[in-house]
Amino acid sequence: MTTAPLRLGIAGLGTVGTGLVHLMRENSARIADRAGRPIEVVAVAARDRSRDRGIDLSGLRWHDDAVTLAADPDVDVVVELIGGSEGTARQLVTNTLRNGKAVVTANKALIALHGAELSALSSAHEAPLLFEAAVAGGVPAIKLVREGLAGDRLLRVGGILNGTCNYILTEMRNTGRAFSDVLSEAKALGYAEADPTTDIDGWDAAHKLAILAALSFGRPLAFDSLHVEGISRISPADLHFAQELGYRIKLLGLAREVQDGIEAWMRPCLVPIASPIANVEGVFNALSYEGAFAGSQMIEGRGAGAGPTAIAVMADLIDLARGSRLPVWGVSTPANRVECVPRGTLTGEYYLRVTVQDQPGVIADIAIILRDCGVSLRGMVQHANDKTPNGTVPLALVTHQTDEHAMLVTIQRIAALDSVVNEPMMLRIEAG
Repeated sequence: MTTAPLRLGIAGLGTVGTGLVHLMRENSARIADRAGRPIEVVAVAARDRSRDRGIDLSGLRWHDDAVTLAADPDVDVVVELIGGSEGTARQLVTNTLRNGKAVVTANKALIALHGAELSALSSAHEAPLLFEAAVAGGVPAIKLVREGLAGDRLLRVGGILNGTCNYILTEMRNTGRAFSDVLSEAKALGYAEADPTTDIDGWDAAHKLAILAALSFGRPLAFDSLHVEGISRISPADLHFAQELGYRIKLLGLAREVQDGIEAWMRPCLVPIASPIANVEGVFNALSYEGAFAGSQMIEGRGAGAGPTAIAVMADLIDLARGSRLPVWGVSTPANRVECVPRGTLTGEYYLRVTVQDQPGVIADIAIILRDCGVSLRGMVQHANDKTPNGTVPLALVTHQTDEHAMLVTIQRIAALDSVVNEPMMLRIEAG
């Protein structure tokens, strides 16, 4: 094994990029000892040279155009920390792989949307592509699935994959405050971006789930077939009803092999209070999996931030320095992209929250719709003191096992009732 330094070019000097430089300088001797050779930064790329980033960048070669890092003869590995699925990030990673150089990235959107194409380039040009930091930050999710469980047949993978949403749901439940209020607090604390759409609408977590599913089942998902819901419609009433029924609400992603292919979705779900994943709180992420031999297990930790993400990037760099050359999806010959099974074919139990005018016959009308749609009701909760000044009251309904198509027809018909106010909320119930 060579003892020459592994030379890095870092594209993007935001929180993670500067955190990585700081980590490498703080732990340089320990990193070299574990990697078997020094790892050093020789070049960087960012748009603003004059910005004070709190670290000394003197002596490093600066690229104003990040894409030019791909052709820098003194760079062995490009670390892409720009973000985004298109534009500069995609061009940089594509060009680097075509040049036969390794890429380490934290870019979940890029891997989720273009992983099949990038995997083919990696294989054709014998250029490693590693992305531990793309999923769950400091939680070793990729390594666990691609390496630790390589000998097992995974049946299910998923979990809580967005700390921002988990924080918001935790605070709403603990304080009774509305979604918009807690979101504002999350922004002030730095847990949510100024534009939090990607997080709260579920897309950030969906990108991570798509990556985990591809690694678990050896074939990338067609991302546009993945059902994605966010948390913005969750109300304090939903969290209160869930608690009373013995559940908590979590933004949950799940992928599992079923008879007709792969079921995968990202959505808020009710999970039993006693389940391990129900007790993952605040900004923490959790990865849950089930293997045919390993059984069910879960790991959790902080999913974002400069420190955890830099540690995940560093893990990939140490692997490269040691000479690791794992295939992108963990298998030598990955299959073509696979579509998720249609949402309407899923089966399960469901929670419905319906806000109605408090008047005679309302529950009878809803019961008739449930009967006509073939949906069996397991229970209902209504509180007289929940009645609002305008005469409306929320109802919580829980179904027996049914198919999701029937549920979608049910909520459409319930929403059309004159006595129903606002669109009904439907959440899936998962074992956790």
